[in-house]
Amino acid sequence: MSEYVIETVGLTKRFGEQIGVSSLDLHVPRGKIYGLMGRNGAGKTTSMRMVLNLVRPTKGTILLFGQEHKKQQARTYRRIGSLIETPGFYENLTGPENLRILARLRGEHRKDSIDRALDIVGLSDQNDKVFSNYSLGMKQRLGIAAAIMHEPELLILDEPINGLDPIGIHEIRNFFLALRKEKGTTIFISSHVLSELEQLADIIGVMHEGRLLEEVNMAELHKRNRQYVEFAVSNVNTAALLLERQFKTTDYTVCDDRTIRLYDDLDRRGEINRCFVESNLCVTEITVSEEKLEDYFSGLIGGRGIG
Repeated sequence: MSEYVIETVGLTKRFGEQIGVSSLDLHVPRGKIYGLMGRNGAGKTTSMRMVLNLVRPTKGTILLFGQEHKKQQARTYRRIGSLIETPGFYENLTGPENLRILARLRGEHRKDSIDRALDIVGLSDQNDKVFSNYSLGMKQRLGIAAAIMHEPELLILDEPINGLDPIGIHEIRNFFLALRKEKGTTIFISSHVLSELEQLADIIGVMHEGRLLEEVNMAELHKRNRQYVEFAVSNVNTAALLLERQFKTTDYTVCDDRTIRLYDDLDRRGEINRCFVESNLCVTEITVSEEKLEDYFSGLIGGRGIG
């Protein structure tokens, strides 16, 4: 049995002269939650669509469950549930009616699979409402229900919490975690909500401009994260000069025109604060913290953020 449920080798997609995905080597381990991060246009959705055989790669190899994805396609893709971009359903049908059509197309469902899936995503009390009257969050929930109702071994989900309220996000996150823990489901998920991936994913892959920059285990990433002390001051230039001249350190970052972040001498923050004050700097706040996933992400792609 292969260690990886999804593995790609040199996966590339060109759209004319434009490269959408370039030489992608993905490794999604069995029974783990893999979070794919990247700005809009980074290539996340195209990568997922190629894995699902919805877009033909220009070149490269895709392995699913340890074998080339074109072998036994019908059997292989029955083992997968997916939600890519906005879920598409018949506007004039209710949620259960839409799911029944999908169930007939797929086959091999438990008799209670539709009711169970709707209950899991919190739509069991909306059975009489047609899809056209669904809110964005309800549509997203129905898409997740469609992805999970046949109890797949692998879930591929593109921005699955899009449109959900905070309570819905919390419920869906707990459901994904339970799926991984109780059933060993492998989940390949993309999201712009970095705080959610931080709470959810075992492994993070970072894409930028069509390339996979890094795959990192979250446990390892937390070990890498450095503690820092952050000073909110009246003049960051003066604060920087004092750190260099009085404390002989250059291991700091100027965050903005009021904030400076120091990575060493954390145990001397009281002494540093006294030096600042005696130098007529106004210190309004001192915070000891740890770099978060967003700090790591921004640093990896050059501080350009995820907008």
